[in-house]
Amino acid sequence: MNREDIIKLIKNDGWMMQLLGAVRTLNLPDWYIGAGFIRGKVWDTLHNYSQRTPLPDVDVIYLDKTDFSDQEADKETTKAEIAHEKQLNKLLPGINWSVTNQARMHLFHNDSPYISSEEGLGQWVETATCIGVKLDSENNIVLSTPWGIEDLVNLVLRPTLLDGDKEVFYKRVKGKEWLKKWPKLRMSV
Repeated sequence: MNREDIIKLIKNDGWMMQLLGAVRTLNLPDWYIGAGFIRGKVWDTLHNYSQRTPLPDVDVIYLDKTDFSDQEADKETTKAEIAHEKQLNKLLPGINWSVTNQARMHLFHNDSPYISSEEGLGQWVETATCIGVKLDSENNIVLSTPWGIEDLVNLVLRPTLLDGDKEVFYKRVKGKEWLKKWPKLRMSV
């Protein structure tokens, strides 16, 4: 499986395209839907599953340095993020939307401010999770893969180790029960 195959999988999935279209209507700057939205689709396909593995949430990221106050910067969520989630819930109820502004996520990782959502995406815990997708103004699928797609398509669970803490990686793998859901996955630490 290559990048074009992933794009084709998404393009041929009406549900995924519907969600991408809904997020695009918000006109968020530098946005993506990331993580399990794509990762699960690829792993389900590589496991020959006929039904989608349920997602706990749909992660939407964007980067806007102007839509939160100084008091909100280090909070779990902001008024703007909550407002975006409410808008998405009006458009597509029944989806557990999780909207996060990457302009403040560096504070949680003791990093320098991120210059793009893609940089924030690359800070996520597993390489296979560091993937995002969006629709451009011409309805083309744009794929962001800061760590590449090799681990994702080869069913490899590997930590990014940007923070040097493997324990977070192990807790996520165990807590999310990925090895039970997708038994062909293999750990590489």
